[in-house]
Amino acid sequence: MLNYIIRRLLYSLPILAGVLVLTFLLFRFFQPTDKIAISKLGPKASAEARAEFIKKEGLDKPLPVQLWQYVSRTVQLDFGDSWKRDRRVSEVFRDGIGPTLLITLPGYACGILAALGLALYQVFVRNSALDRSLTVLCVALMSVPTIVYIIASQAVFALHLNYFPVSGFNWDGLSGTLRFVALPIAILAIINLGYDGRMFRTVFLEEIAQDYVRTAQAKGVAASRVLRVHVLKNGLIAIITLTVGQLPKIIMGSLLIESFFGIPGMGAVLVQSIQQGDQPVVMASVFLGSLIYLFAMVLTDVLYAFADPRIRLS
Repeated sequence: MLNYIIRRLLYSLPILAGVLVLTFLLFRFFQPTDKIAISKLGPKASAEARAEFIKKEGLDKPLPVQLWQYVSRTVQLDFGDSWKRDRRVSEVFRDGIGPTLLITLPGYACGILAALGLALYQVFVRNSALDRSLTVLCVALMSVPTIVYIIASQAVFALHLNYFPVSGFNWDGLSGTLRFVALPIAILAIINLGYDGRMFRTVFLEEIAQDYVRTAQAKGVAASRVLRVHVLKNGLIAIITLTVGQLPKIIMGSLLIESFFGIPGMGAVLVQSIQQGDQPVVMASVFLGSLIYLFAMVLTDVLYAFADPRIRLS
């Protein structure tokens, strides 16, 4: 297995290199140097200030030299200074990762657990009126855009009922912090419930029709044990595919939710950086997102081998 993991990591290097080169070209090759300086200093900056910035950032050097410097710094996780925050990019990410994980980890975990429970229950009452009603509910949840959940929850639970703040974030003990993040966590869980529930139901229906399930049922094994031990366990491949594939979202945050609720997480940092033209933060976010995605793909394959003994990593 170790040899396989090493090979997969080595295979990922060309992809990561391609991401770095493409990111550099998009931000540097296709933009005039003066425009880059203006995005940092503002349109009223003098020619002398722009020239000084261009020299300081090395933008006056040939593109291959700039590319080499960018790649060599990035692979060492040296992302430079933020243009709009007067801080190191690594510090900006360090401050943003806490609020993001506080929302995304429980949000995605609750959503997946709720989807698993819903799917197993639908399989238990399959082909009934309740099963069809829950299927319609899942389709309805899938059809509603995320922005509708955000605005509706803010209007009802924050403005009308005053249960939660409309926006903002504060590290104020467990109860104080929970008041700020409870609503975003609930929204994250709900927006994925419909899609995940439908997918898991499809997987579990396929598993429950297998011969080993019918054999267990013929032996008189309780329905709850059949669902838990046979159906759920043998549906782990699909569960792993979905959950581990969401790892980049868990780390990089939810763009819409963090922006609308004023939570200073990774998603809000990325949105603000795009709006403000903060190139170092945006370029570092693209690199980190790619790195996490490639790691998630390797982790998915490894977990497949643990979930199903028939899978051999070679």
